[in-house]
Amino acid sequence: MSALAPTASSDGTIHLATVKERHLKAPLVLAAVTLLLAVLFLAAPRDGISTFRLGDASSAIALPNIGLPTAATSWILLGVLVVLTGLSAWNAWSYRRPPLWLTIVFGVLAVFTFLVWAAADGLVPVSSLLVGAVSLSVPLVFGALGGVIGERAGVVNVAIEGQLLLGAFSAALLSSVTGNPFIGLIGAMIGGVLVAFVLAAFAIKYLVDQVIVGVVLNVLVTGLTGFLYGALLVPDEEALNRPIRFTRIEIPLLSDIPIIGPVLFNQTFIVYLMFIAVVAVSWGLYRTRWGLRLRAVGEHPQAADTVGIRVNSTRFWNVSLAGAIAGIGGAYFTLVSVPQFGKEMTAGLGFIALAAVIFGRWDPIKATLAALLFGFATNLQNLLTVLKTPIPSEFMLMLPYVVTILAVAGFAGQIRGPAASGKPYIKG
Repeated sequence: MSALAPTASSDGTIHLATVKERHLKAPLVLAAVTLLLAVLFLAAPRDGISTFRLGDASSAIALPNIGLPTAATSWILLGVLVVLTGLSAWNAWSYRRPPLWLTIVFGVLAVFTFLVWAAADGLVPVSSLLVGAVSLSVPLVFGALGGVIGERAGVVNVAIEGQLLLGAFSAALLSSVTGNPFIGLIGAMIGGVLVAFVLAAFAIKYLVDQVIVGVVLNVLVTGLTGFLYGALLVPDEEALNRPIRFTRIEIPLLSDIPIIGPVLFNQTFIVYLMFIAVVAVSWGLYRTRWGLRLRAVGEHPQAADTVGIRVNSTRFWNVSLAGAIAGIGGAYFTLVSVPQFGKEMTAGLGFIALAAVIFGRWDPIKATLAALLFGFATNLQNLLTVLKTPIPSEFMLMLPYVVTILAVAGFAGQIRGPAASGKPYIKG
């Protein structure tokens, strides 16, 4: 990357000179990951056969298991990672930004290398691993989409955690009372909107610091749902905390495709709704008048105001929309994942969704991919426990959060969000 910097000549004339910049962050992170894997392989060598099961018991197409010699395969793949790290460093040294494909290939190979080492004399069910990763990512994806819409509109949505939690509570209560999961889903959206409504009112109308309001709302919703859980749901659990859940909808033929069939085409209604939401938000943000107005009030509200866009109204309604989308993510906890509501069951996933927004550079597709990465890390933690790897269990519990920190601090680097995000707009 190059930039223009002013320089002064001997006669006092100011000229603009091109200053080149080396992008060393990516190669440094890749080198650190490669070094960590090398240290792991040396400190805890594992031998045997690592078996990967590609097929699924319910699949119409049977695929054979693949067995790889653990030690040899691990070191060969580590050598490939060294080559990719060197290629990234060469690009950076040549004043070129390392290409995105190189980072993606490195990430996939690094995960596969680690799995080969971890699965010595064990079995990795690839399809089940991916299905679990998608399932754990659903609340994160909806939360990240809500965060993208809110911040693109100019409001930092720190209250995603509260929107998820109240959405989960509302879904459990209404689905239990009505016996209809769709009513519970609507209730979850209303719950998310209520939290977003309070956030928007204080941040936009009363000009309170948006981060502080978001944190307070998270604490408030945690306390409120905890109180209602103990006072309302526990005494009458059978009637009020036994939600009717969504069942899986299998798409004929497509669900029989090896590996990706169960992941994409044998899911519940909320997962299919997630696929639609990602496409709809991505298309709407960049291809519609709504998206143009949304981005305008988040980047340059003064200019948007001069062309007749009502900045604060646009922000208010879009923050409410973001809350409804995040509320759907909360519904997944009680209408799909767990058969009842529990205190603080979101377990901080709202903050990981916010990290996915930053790592995804405020783009719906990239934020979704980041959320899927964090979901995969969480599911990988469960698999490593089953494989009985020599990694301490405490580190297993840390894995999703370590991946979040590395992703945001290591790969995201210095990025710029919407220019007016977090800044209240005062007309005139």
